[in-house]
Amino acid sequence: MSKMSVASETQSQALSGVVAAPLHFLMGALNAPMVFIQKRFGIGGMGAVFLAPNMLIFSIFVLVPVAINFAYSFSGGMAIFFGERHFVGFEQYQTLLTCADYTQPATCREDAFWQSIHNTVFFVVVQVTVLVLVALVTALVLNREMRSRGFWRAVFFFPVLLSPVVVGLIWKWILQRDGLLNAILVEYGLERTLWLAERNWAMFWAIFVSVWAHLGFYALILLAGLQAIPRDLYEAAMMDGTRAFRTFWRITLPLLWPNLLVVITLVLIRAVQIFDEAYVLTGGGPGTSTLFITQYIYETGFAHVLRNLGLASAASMLMGLVLVGLTLLQLMASSRRNREGRA
Repeated sequence: MSKMSVASETQSQALSGVVAAPLHFLMGALNAPMVFIQKRFGIGGMGAVFLAPNMLIFSIFVLVPVAINFAYSFSGGMAIFFGERHFVGFEQYQTLLTCADYTQPATCREDAFWQSIHNTVFFVVVQVTVLVLVALVTALVLNREMRSRGFWRAVFFFPVLLSPVVVGLIWKWILQRDGLLNAILVEYGLERTLWLAERNWAMFWAIFVSVWAHLGFYALILLAGLQAIPRDLYEAAMMDGTRAFRTFWRITLPLLWPNLLVVITLVLIRAVQIFDEAYVLTGGGPGTSTLFITQYIYETGFAHVLRNLGLASAASMLMGLVLVGLTLLQLMASSRRNREGRA
């Protein structure tokens, strides 16, 4: 062995010693508390000890605000502190739920709330259906052998990396009266359209922008599910002469169902909570045509001069119950599917 090799090996050992010394010190410092925890709580209790900091943070930022929100929903007044508010019982819930005809928001005591409910239900039905179908088709296309497949996957996923506010601002710039889309229409001799000032067009673009912004994330989940399906099943179906649609219906869809169920649940929950893109894009207008439940809660509790924290809290509690119900339905459907699979 040459002198140069010996010197190089010596330097490597010295460098390793310098790097390892802090690690040894840290491990030694942690050894005493770890031994104490194990003796005090046992091996089985160490998991609970490690989870305690996370549970503390979760309680501070999730459970405690939910409890405060629940208490606010039974109080009235414009004050923020509980000492300056008065107990009103179920009055806030009664205000929200008093309605002569629930299909006609104008007949309700809190008509803006029910208008936001109608808008949200319409948005959820259309957006969830379109987004799930388009994400499924996109995943099927991206799963095929094609040139520059990695590039196209990145293209579809790119909007997910953008902030919802940025997405809203980009599309507002495109769709405004003197925006890019109208400039293209004028260039080809067509008339300008007030895309965000007409009720039907405003809802259409709110749905379109939401689908565009989140398509890549859900397509990626479905793509992962497609790639987990064994290729042998498709080869066997091809040898049997099975048609493409029947292969999709009998092989792809059943095996992709767990991923599809997760996507449907996530899309549902996010659609009910729609706020960012729609608020930046339309601000709830024109009128209340794109006013959604989350925006109603925000404006009632914070944006209005005569803010009503109790009413906003009651509305958010009702929305929370809907989200819990959707989650339970997903768990029930998943459990039932698993039982059928084992059977």
